[in-house]
Amino acid sequence: MYLKGKKILILGLGITGVSTIKALYKLGADVVISDLKKEEELEKYLKEISSYPVELRLGTNDIPLDNIDMIIKSPGILPDIPVLKRAEKAGIEVITDIELAYRIMTDNNFIAITGTNGKTTTTTLTGELFKKAGYNTYVTGNIGVGILWKVANGNKDDVFVIEASSFQLANTKHFKPKVSLILNITPDHMNWHKSYENYINAKKKIFINQDENDYTILNYDDEILRKIGRDARGKLIWFSTDSILNRGVYIDEDYIVINDGKTINKIMPYKEVNIPGKHNLQNALGAVSIGWAMGIPFNIIKDVLSTFEGVEHRIEYVTEIDGVKFYNDSKGTNADASIKAVETLENSIILIAGGMDKGNEFDDFVKTFEGRVKDLVLLGETKEKIKKTALKYNFNNIFMVDNMKEAVKKSFRLSQKGDKVLLSPACASWDMYENYEVRGRDFKKAVMEIKGDSDGKEKIR
Repeated sequence: MYLKGKKILILGLGITGVSTIKALYKLGADVVISDLKKEEELEKYLKEISSYPVELRLGTNDIPLDNIDMIIKSPGILPDIPVLKRAEKAGIEVITDIELAYRIMTDNNFIAITGTNGKTTTTTLTGELFKKAGYNTYVTGNIGVGILWKVANGNKDDVFVIEASSFQLANTKHFKPKVSLILNITPDHMNWHKSYENYINAKKKIFINQDENDYTILNYDDEILRKIGRDARGKLIWFSTDSILNRGVYIDEDYIVINDGKTINKIMPYKEVNIPGKHNLQNALGAVSIGWAMGIPFNIIKDVLSTFEGVEHRIEYVTEIDGVKFYNDSKGTNADASIKAVETLENSIILIAGGMDKGNEFDDFVKTFEGRVKDLVLLGETKEKIKKTALKYNFNNIFMVDNMKEAVKKSFRLSQKGDKVLLSPACASWDMYENYEVRGRDFKKAVMEIKGDSDGKEKIR
Protein backbone atom coordinates (compact mmCIF):
# COMPACT_ATOMS: atom_id res chain seq x y z
CA MET A 1 0.00 0.00 0.00
CA TYR A 2 1.39 3.41 -1.04
CA LEU A 3 1.51 5.74 2.01
CA LYS A 4 4.64 7.80 1.40
CA GLY A 5 3.88 11.50 1.80
CA LYS A 6 0.27 10.87 2.87
CA LYS A 7 -0.96 12.80 5.88
CA ILE A 8 -2.52 10.39 8.36
CA LEU A 9 -4.44 11.40 11.48
CA ILE A 10 -4.28 8.96 14.38
CA LEU A 11 -7.12 9.33 16.86
CA GLY A 12 -6.09 7.97 20.25
CA LEU A 13 -2.56 7.49 21.56
CA GLY A 14 -2.41 4.15 23.36
CA ILE A 15 -0.85 0.75 22.65
CA THR A 16 -2.50 0.65 19.22
CA GLY A 17 -1.56 4.26 18.49
CA VAL A 18 2.12 3.74 19.29
CA SER A 19 2.32 0.69 17.01
CA THR A 20 0.54 2.62 14.25
CA ILE A 21 2.88 5.62 14.51
CA LYS A 22 5.99 3.45 14.20
CA ALA A 23 4.60 1.58 11.21
CA LEU A 24 3.42 4.70 9.38
CA TYR A 25 6.78 6.40 9.88
CA LYS A 26 8.55 3.38 8.38
CA LEU A 27 6.14 3.53 5.43
CA GLY A 28 6.88 7.21 4.84
CA ALA A 29 3.64 8.82 5.98
CA ASP A 30 3.28 12.17 7.78
CA VAL A 31 1.55 11.62 11.11
CA VAL A 32 -0.73 13.80 13.21
CA ILE A 33 -1.82 12.52 16.62
CA SER A 34 -4.96 13.66 18.42
CA ASP A 35 -6.02 12.51 21.89
CA LEU A 36 -8.46 13.97 24.40
CA LYS A 37 -5.99 13.22 27.18
CA LYS A 38 -3.33 15.78 28.02
CA GLU A 39 0.43 15.36 27.85
CA GLU A 40 0.88 14.38 31.51
CA GLU A 41 -1.71 11.60 31.13
CA LEU A 42 0.06 10.16 28.09
CA GLU A 43 3.61 10.31 29.39
CA LYS A 44 4.46 6.62 28.99
CA TYR A 45 3.24 6.53 25.38
CA LEU A 46 4.91 9.83 24.45
CA LYS A 47 8.25 8.43 25.64
CA GLU A 48 7.88 5.54 23.18
CA ILE A 49 7.42 7.88 20.22
CA SER A 50 9.78 10.68 21.33
CA SER A 51 12.17 10.00 18.44
CA TYR A 52 9.46 10.16 15.76
CA PRO A 53 8.69 13.50 13.99
CA VAL A 54 4.94 13.59 14.60
CA GLU A 55 2.53 16.49 15.06
CA LEU A 56 0.81 16.39 18.47
CA ARG A 57 -2.70 17.74 19.10
CA LEU A 58 -3.37 16.71 22.69
CA GLY A 59 -6.31 17.56 24.97
CA THR A 60 -8.72 17.89 22.04
CA ASN A 61 -10.20 16.13 19.01
CA ASP A 62 -11.44 19.44 17.60
CA ILE A 63 -8.74 19.77 14.98
CA PRO A 64 -8.72 20.86 11.32
CA LEU A 65 -8.93 18.11 8.73
CA ASP A 66 -7.37 20.09 5.90
CA ASN A 67 -4.99 17.89 3.88
CA ILE A 68 -5.77 14.78 5.99
CA ASP A 69 -5.78 11.77 3.66
CA MET A 70 -6.90 9.09 6.11
CA ILE A 71 -7.89 8.66 9.76
CA ILE A 72 -6.86 5.63 11.81
CA LYS A 73 -8.82 5.62 15.02
CA SER A 74 -8.28 3.80 18.26
CA PRO A 75 -10.88 1.01 18.22
CA GLY A 76 -12.80 2.09 21.33
CA ILE A 77 -13.46 5.66 20.18
CA LEU A 78 -17.17 6.17 19.54
CA PRO A 79 -17.99 6.35 15.83
CA ASP A 80 -20.25 9.40 16.10
CA ILE A 81 -17.95 11.97 17.71
CA PRO A 82 -17.84 15.36 15.92
CA VAL A 83 -14.43 14.96 14.28
CA LEU A 84 -15.51 11.69 12.66
CA LYS A 85 -18.77 13.23 11.47
CA ARG A 86 -16.76 16.01 9.86
CA ALA A 87 -14.48 13.43 8.26
CA GLU A 88 -17.46 11.60 6.80
CA LYS A 89 -18.78 14.82 5.26
CA ALA A 90 -15.34 15.56 3.83
CA GLY A 91 -15.04 12.07 2.34
CA ILE A 92 -12.03 11.15 4.48
CA GLU A 93 -11.67 7.42 5.00
CA VAL A 94 -11.75 6.20 8.63
CA ILE A 95 -10.31 2.76 9.41
CA THR A 96 -8.76 0.83 12.31
CA ASP A 97 -5.35 -0.78 12.55
CA ILE A 98 -6.31 -4.28 11.43
CA GLU A 99 -7.73 -2.92 8.18
CA LEU A 100 -4.48 -1.09 7.43
CA ALA A 101 -2.50 -4.20 8.40
CA TYR A 102 -4.38 -6.17 5.73
CA ARG A 103 -3.76 -3.50 3.10
CA ILE A 104 -0.05 -3.66 3.85
CA MET A 105 0.03 -7.48 3.73
CA THR A 106 -2.80 -8.76 1.51
CA ASP A 107 -0.99 -12.09 1.00
CA ASN A 108 -1.03 -13.16 4.63
CA ASN A 109 -1.33 -15.83 7.29
CA PHE A 110 -3.74 -13.81 9.43
CA ILE A 111 -5.70 -15.89 11.95
CA ALA A 112 -8.47 -13.57 13.17
CA ILE A 113 -10.47 -14.50 16.27
CA THR A 114 -13.53 -12.73 17.64
CA GLY A 115 -16.59 -13.40 19.79
CA THR A 116 -18.30 -11.77 22.72
CA ASN A 117 -16.33 -13.93 25.12
CA GLY A 118 -13.28 -16.19 25.01
CA LYS A 119 -11.23 -14.14 22.52
CA THR A 120 -8.16 -13.62 24.67
CA THR A 121 -7.95 -17.23 25.88
CA THR A 122 -8.46 -18.65 22.39
CA THR A 123 -6.05 -16.20 20.76
CA THR A 124 -3.34 -17.00 23.31
CA LEU A 125 -3.96 -20.76 23.01
CA THR A 126 -3.88 -20.59 19.21
CA GLY A 127 -0.63 -18.65 19.35
CA GLU A 128 0.87 -21.44 21.45
CA LEU A 129 -0.20 -24.02 18.84
CA PHE A 130 1.65 -22.21 16.06
CA LYS A 131 4.73 -21.50 18.16
CA LYS A 132 4.92 -25.17 19.16
CA ALA A 133 4.58 -26.12 15.50
CA GLY A 134 7.63 -24.00 14.66
CA TYR A 135 6.01 -20.99 12.99
CA ASN A 136 7.30 -17.44 13.48
CA THR A 137 4.20 -16.30 15.33
CA TYR A 138 2.87 -12.94 16.52
CA VAL A 139 -0.04 -12.80 18.99
CA THR A 140 -1.50 -9.37 18.51
CA GLY A 141 -4.55 -7.22 17.79
CA ASN A 142 -6.72 -6.47 20.82
CA ILE A 143 -4.14 -8.25 23.00
CA GLY A 144 -0.53 -7.44 23.78
CA VAL A 145 1.00 -5.04 21.26
CA GLY A 146 -0.61 -3.39 18.24
CA ILE A 147 -0.46 -5.31 14.97
CA LEU A 148 0.83 -2.65 12.58
CA TRP A 149 4.44 -2.44 13.75
CA LYS A 150 4.68 -6.25 13.64
CA VAL A 151 3.24 -6.37 10.12
CA ALA A 152 5.52 -3.57 8.91
CA ASN A 153 8.52 -5.66 10.03
CA GLY A 154 7.14 -9.10 9.19
CA ASN A 155 6.67 -11.15 6.04
CA LYS A 156 3.89 -13.14 4.45
CA ASP A 157 5.15 -16.46 5.87
CA ASP A 158 4.76 -15.25 9.45
CA VAL A 159 1.61 -16.19 11.36
CA PHE A 160 -0.33 -13.32 12.93
CA VAL A 161 -2.90 -14.53 15.48
CA ILE A 162 -5.21 -11.55 15.88
CA GLU A 163 -7.72 -10.94 18.65
CA ALA A 164 -10.26 -8.78 16.82
CA SER A 165 -12.80 -6.74 18.77
CA SER A 166 -16.14 -5.57 17.38
CA PHE A 167 -14.74 -2.03 17.56
CA GLN A 168 -11.83 -2.94 15.29
CA LEU A 169 -14.00 -4.89 12.88
CA ALA A 170 -16.66 -2.17 12.57
CA ASN A 171 -14.27 0.06 10.62
CA THR A 172 -12.91 -2.59 8.26
CA LYS A 173 -13.71 -2.64 4.55
CA HIS A 174 -11.38 -5.09 2.81
CA PHE A 175 -9.98 -7.04 5.80
CA LYS A 176 -9.57 -10.67 4.74
CA PRO A 177 -7.80 -13.13 7.06
CA LYS A 178 -6.67 -16.57 5.97
CA VAL A 179 -8.68 -18.06 8.86
CA SER A 180 -11.53 -16.43 10.77
CA LEU A 181 -13.14 -17.71 13.96
CA ILE A 182 -16.23 -16.47 15.80
CA LEU A 183 -16.63 -18.14 19.18
CA ASN A 184 -20.05 -16.80 20.21
CA ILE A 185 -22.29 -13.73 20.02
CA THR A 186 -24.35 -12.36 22.90
CA PRO A 187 -25.43 -8.73 23.52
CA ASP A 188 -22.53 -6.45 24.43
CA HIS A 189 -21.33 -2.87 23.86
CA MET A 190 -24.84 -1.62 23.14
CA ASN A 191 -23.75 1.90 24.14
CA TRP A 192 -21.20 1.83 21.29
CA HIS A 193 -22.96 -0.08 18.51
CA LYS A 194 -26.44 1.35 19.30
CA SER A 195 -28.20 -1.92 18.43
CA TYR A 196 -27.68 -5.68 18.65
CA GLU A 197 -27.99 -5.92 14.87
CA ASN A 198 -25.11 -3.47 14.41
CA TYR A 199 -23.01 -5.48 16.87
CA ILE A 200 -23.69 -8.74 15.00
CA ASN A 201 -22.90 -7.10 11.65
CA ALA A 202 -19.58 -5.84 13.02
CA LYS A 203 -18.65 -9.39 14.06
CA LYS A 204 -19.63 -10.71 10.60
CA LYS A 205 -17.03 -8.47 9.01
CA ILE A 206 -14.36 -10.92 10.17
CA PHE A 207 -15.38 -13.34 7.38
CA ILE A 208 -17.45 -11.31 4.94
CA ASN A 209 -14.56 -10.77 2.48
CA GLN A 210 -13.22 -14.32 2.60
CA ASP A 211 -13.38 -16.64 -0.41
CA GLU A 212 -12.94 -20.33 -1.23
CA ASN A 213 -9.22 -20.14 -0.44
CA ASP A 214 -9.91 -19.13 3.17
CA TYR A 215 -11.42 -20.81 6.25
CA THR A 216 -14.39 -19.66 8.32
CA ILE A 217 -14.78 -21.37 11.71
CA LEU A 218 -18.01 -21.02 13.69
CA ASN A 219 -19.55 -22.42 16.88
CA TYR A 220 -22.45 -24.68 15.89
CA ASP A 221 -23.94 -24.38 19.40
CA ASP A 222 -24.59 -20.66 18.89
CA GLU A 223 -27.94 -20.05 17.19
CA ILE A 224 -26.92 -16.66 15.78
CA LEU A 225 -23.77 -18.12 14.25
CA ARG A 226 -25.77 -20.89 12.59
CA LYS A 227 -27.84 -18.15 10.90
CA ILE A 228 -25.03 -15.87 9.79
CA GLY A 229 -22.92 -18.85 8.74
CA ARG A 230 -25.08 -18.95 5.59
CA ASP A 231 -23.25 -15.83 4.44
CA ALA A 232 -19.78 -17.37 4.74
CA ARG A 233 -17.98 -17.83 1.42
CA GLY A 234 -14.87 -19.45 2.83
CA LYS A 235 -14.42 -23.13 3.63
CA LEU A 236 -16.77 -23.51 6.58
CA ILE A 237 -15.72 -25.52 9.65
CA TRP A 238 -18.15 -25.99 12.53
CA PHE A 239 -17.26 -26.99 16.09
CA SER A 240 -19.56 -28.09 18.90
CA THR A 241 -19.51 -29.29 22.49
CA ASP A 242 -23.15 -30.44 22.28
CA SER A 243 -23.71 -32.03 18.85
CA ILE A 244 -22.22 -34.77 16.69
CA LEU A 245 -21.36 -33.16 13.35
CA ASN A 246 -21.17 -34.71 9.87
CA ARG A 247 -17.94 -32.79 9.46
CA GLY A 248 -16.10 -30.65 11.98
CA VAL A 249 -14.66 -30.68 15.51
CA TYR A 250 -16.77 -32.00 18.39
CA ILE A 251 -16.98 -34.25 21.45
CA ASP A 252 -17.75 -37.94 20.96
CA GLU A 253 -17.48 -40.56 23.69
CA ASP A 254 -15.49 -38.18 25.91
CA TYR A 255 -12.96 -37.46 23.15
CA ILE A 256 -12.23 -34.36 21.14
CA VAL A 257 -12.53 -35.58 17.55
CA ILE A 258 -11.90 -34.14 14.11
CA ASN A 259 -14.23 -35.49 11.45
CA ASP A 260 -13.04 -34.61 7.94
CA GLY A 261 -16.09 -36.21 6.36
CA LYS A 262 -14.30 -39.50 5.75
CA THR A 263 -12.23 -40.26 8.85
CA ILE A 264 -12.90 -39.56 12.53
CA ASN A 265 -9.62 -38.71 14.27
CA LYS A 266 -9.54 -38.92 18.07
CA ILE A 267 -7.32 -36.12 19.37
CA MET A 268 -7.51 -36.55 23.16
CA PRO A 269 -9.98 -37.05 26.04
CA TYR A 270 -11.67 -33.68 26.54
CA LYS A 271 -11.14 -33.91 30.31
CA GLU A 272 -7.40 -33.64 29.70
CA VAL A 273 -7.80 -30.05 28.45
CA ASN A 274 -5.94 -28.11 31.13
CA ILE A 275 -8.23 -25.06 31.40
CA PRO A 276 -11.50 -25.56 33.33
CA GLY A 277 -15.11 -24.96 32.34
CA LYS A 278 -17.37 -25.72 29.40
CA HIS A 279 -16.71 -22.27 27.95
CA ASN A 280 -12.99 -23.08 27.85
CA LEU A 281 -13.75 -26.39 26.15
CA GLN A 282 -15.49 -24.37 23.42
CA ASN A 283 -12.45 -22.11 23.22
CA ALA A 284 -10.24 -25.19 22.90
CA LEU A 285 -12.38 -26.65 20.09
CA GLY A 286 -12.13 -23.34 18.25
CA ALA A 287 -8.34 -23.48 18.51
CA VAL A 288 -8.32 -27.14 17.41
CA SER A 289 -10.36 -26.15 14.35
CA ILE A 290 -7.79 -23.49 13.45
CA GLY A 291 -4.96 -25.99 13.90
CA TRP A 292 -6.73 -28.50 11.67
CA ALA A 293 -7.38 -25.88 8.96
CA MET A 294 -3.71 -24.86 8.97
CA GLY A 295 -2.32 -28.38 9.05
CA ILE A 296 -0.82 -28.47 12.54
CA PRO A 297 -0.04 -32.08 13.55
CA PHE A 298 -2.52 -33.67 15.96
CA ASN A 299 0.17 -34.58 18.49
CA ILE A 300 1.14 -30.91 18.82
CA ILE A 301 -2.50 -29.92 19.30
CA LYS A 302 -2.85 -32.52 22.06
CA ASP A 303 0.37 -31.46 23.77
CA VAL A 304 -0.57 -27.77 23.86
CA LEU A 305 -4.16 -28.38 25.06
CA SER A 306 -2.96 -30.58 27.90
CA THR A 307 -0.40 -28.05 29.18
CA PHE A 308 -1.90 -24.60 28.46
CA GLU A 309 -2.59 -22.84 31.76
CA GLY A 310 -4.94 -20.10 30.59
CA VAL A 311 -4.50 -16.33 30.69
CA GLU A 312 -4.18 -13.72 33.38
CA HIS A 313 -7.47 -12.19 34.57
CA ARG A 314 -9.68 -15.05 33.31
CA ILE A 315 -10.81 -17.18 36.28
CA GLU A 316 -7.22 -16.87 37.46
CA TYR A 317 -6.48 -18.53 40.79
CA VAL A 318 -4.69 -15.99 42.98
CA THR A 319 -4.13 -17.54 46.41
CA GLU A 320 -5.75 -19.10 49.47
CA ILE A 321 -6.07 -17.33 52.84
CA ASP A 322 -7.44 -19.11 55.90
CA GLY A 323 -9.16 -21.70 53.70
CA VAL A 324 -10.70 -19.09 51.38
CA LYS A 325 -9.67 -19.16 47.70
CA PHE A 326 -9.45 -15.97 45.63
CA TYR A 327 -10.05 -15.82 41.87
CA ASN A 328 -9.40 -12.93 39.48
CA ASP A 329 -11.84 -12.79 36.57
CA SER A 330 -11.43 -9.12 35.71
CA LYS A 331 -11.70 -10.16 32.03
CA GLY A 332 -15.38 -10.81 32.78
CA THR A 333 -16.44 -7.52 31.19
CA ASN A 334 -20.02 -8.53 30.36
CA ALA A 335 -22.77 -10.58 31.96
CA ASP A 336 -22.28 -13.66 29.79
CA ALA A 337 -18.58 -13.90 30.65
CA SER A 338 -19.30 -13.57 34.36
CA ILE A 339 -22.08 -16.15 34.17
CA LYS A 340 -19.51 -18.64 32.87
CA ALA A 341 -17.14 -17.79 35.72
CA VAL A 342 -19.87 -18.31 38.34
CA GLU A 343 -20.89 -21.61 36.74
CA THR A 344 -17.27 -22.80 36.64
CA LEU A 345 -16.68 -22.17 40.37
CA GLU A 346 -20.06 -23.79 41.08
CA ASN A 347 -20.90 -22.72 44.67
CA SER A 348 -19.90 -20.99 47.94
CA ILE A 349 -19.00 -17.80 46.05
CA ILE A 350 -18.63 -14.29 47.42
CA LEU A 351 -18.88 -12.29 44.20
CA ILE A 352 -17.38 -8.85 43.55
CA ALA A 353 -19.08 -7.18 40.56
CA GLY A 354 -19.83 -3.82 38.96
CA GLY A 355 -18.10 -1.34 36.70
CA MET A 356 -18.85 0.84 33.70
CA ASP A 357 -22.37 0.69 32.28
CA LYS A 358 -22.30 -0.54 28.66
CA GLY A 359 -26.09 -0.42 28.39
CA ASN A 360 -26.65 -4.12 29.07
CA GLU A 361 -29.08 -5.76 31.49
CA PHE A 362 -28.12 -8.12 34.32
CA ASP A 363 -31.18 -10.41 34.69
CA ASP A 364 -29.53 -13.56 33.34
CA PHE A 365 -26.42 -12.82 35.41
CA VAL A 366 -28.41 -12.61 38.66
CA LYS A 367 -30.43 -15.71 37.81
CA THR A 368 -27.22 -17.80 37.99
CA PHE A 369 -26.67 -16.79 41.63
CA GLU A 370 -29.13 -19.28 43.13
CA GLY A 371 -27.24 -22.11 44.82
CA ARG A 372 -23.92 -20.57 43.79
CA VAL A 373 -23.44 -17.03 45.12
CA LYS A 374 -23.70 -16.43 48.86
CA ASP A 375 -22.95 -12.70 48.96
CA LEU A 376 -22.68 -9.94 46.38
CA VAL A 377 -20.24 -7.06 46.83
CA LEU A 378 -20.82 -4.20 44.37
CA LEU A 379 -18.75 -1.24 43.24
CA GLY A 380 -18.52 1.10 40.27
CA GLU A 381 -20.96 2.88 38.00
CA THR A 382 -23.39 -0.05 37.74
CA LYS A 383 -23.63 -1.00 41.41
CA GLU A 384 -27.12 0.45 41.89
CA LYS A 385 -28.34 -1.08 38.63
CA ILE A 386 -27.09 -4.56 39.58
CA LYS A 387 -28.46 -4.19 43.11
CA LYS A 388 -31.90 -3.32 41.73
CA THR A 389 -31.84 -6.37 39.48
CA ALA A 390 -30.69 -8.66 42.31
CA LEU A 391 -33.49 -7.45 44.60
CA LYS A 392 -36.00 -8.08 41.81
CA TYR A 393 -35.02 -11.76 41.99
CA ASN A 394 -35.06 -11.80 45.81
CA PHE A 395 -31.30 -11.89 46.22
CA ASN A 396 -30.73 -9.71 49.28
CA ASN A 397 -27.18 -10.39 50.50
CA ILE A 398 -25.81 -7.25 48.88
CA PHE A 399 -23.00 -5.00 50.10
CA MET A 400 -22.01 -1.69 48.48
CA VAL A 401 -18.41 -0.42 48.51
CA ASP A 402 -16.46 2.43 46.93
CA ASN A 403 -13.23 0.82 45.75
CA MET A 404 -11.46 -2.49 45.17
CA LYS A 405 -9.53 -2.55 48.43
CA GLU A 406 -12.76 -2.11 50.35
CA ALA A 407 -14.44 -4.78 48.20
CA VAL A 408 -11.74 -7.36 48.93
CA LYS A 409 -11.75 -6.62 52.66
CA LYS A 410 -15.53 -6.86 52.82
CA SER A 411 -15.53 -10.14 50.90
CA PHE A 412 -12.94 -11.64 53.20
CA ARG A 413 -14.93 -10.60 56.28
CA LEU A 414 -18.01 -12.30 54.84
CA SER A 415 -16.18 -15.50 53.93
CA GLN A 416 -15.83 -18.81 55.74
CA LYS A 417 -13.41 -21.67 55.20
CA GLY A 418 -14.21 -23.36 51.91
CA ASP A 419 -15.61 -20.21 50.27
CA LYS A 420 -14.35 -18.62 47.04
CA VAL A 421 -13.99 -14.88 46.56
CA LEU A 422 -14.47 -14.14 42.88
CA LEU A 423 -13.90 -10.85 41.11
CA SER A 424 -16.03 -11.08 37.96
CA PRO A 425 -17.45 -7.61 37.31
CA ALA A 426 -19.83 -8.31 34.38
CA CYS A 427 -18.90 -4.78 33.31
CA ALA A 428 -16.14 -2.83 31.62
CA SER A 429 -13.48 -1.24 33.80
CA TRP A 430 -13.29 2.27 32.36
CA ASP A 431 -15.33 4.00 35.07
CA MET A 432 -12.52 3.35 37.59
CA TYR A 433 -9.54 1.89 35.70
CA GLU A 434 -7.55 2.31 32.49
CA ASN A 435 -8.41 -1.28 31.49
CA TYR A 436 -9.42 -4.65 32.90
CA GLU A 437 -5.78 -5.64 33.40
CA VAL A 438 -5.19 -2.74 35.81
CA ARG A 439 -8.42 -3.65 37.62
CA GLY A 440 -7.36 -7.29 37.96
CA ARG A 441 -3.93 -6.35 39.28
CA ASP A 442 -5.52 -3.99 41.80
CA PHE A 443 -7.67 -6.88 43.02
CA LYS A 444 -4.64 -9.16 43.33
CA LYS A 445 -2.70 -6.48 45.16
CA ALA A 446 -5.53 -6.05 47.67
CA VAL A 447 -5.71 -9.82 48.19
CA MET A 448 -1.98 -10.15 48.75
CA GLU A 449 -2.05 -7.30 51.25
CA ILE A 450 -4.51 -9.34 53.31
CA LYS A 451 -2.38 -12.46 52.91
CA GLY A 452 0.62 -10.51 54.19
CA ASP A 453 -1.26 -9.59 57.35
CA SER A 454 0.01 -12.08 59.95
CA ASP A 455 -3.10 -11.65 62.08
CA GLY A 456 -5.34 -12.84 59.27
CA LYS A 457 -9.06 -12.25 59.32
CA GLU A 458 -9.23 -11.16 62.95
CA LYS A 459 -7.22 -8.03 62.17
CA ILE A 460 -9.18 -7.35 58.96
CA ARG A 461 -12.39 -7.37 60.98
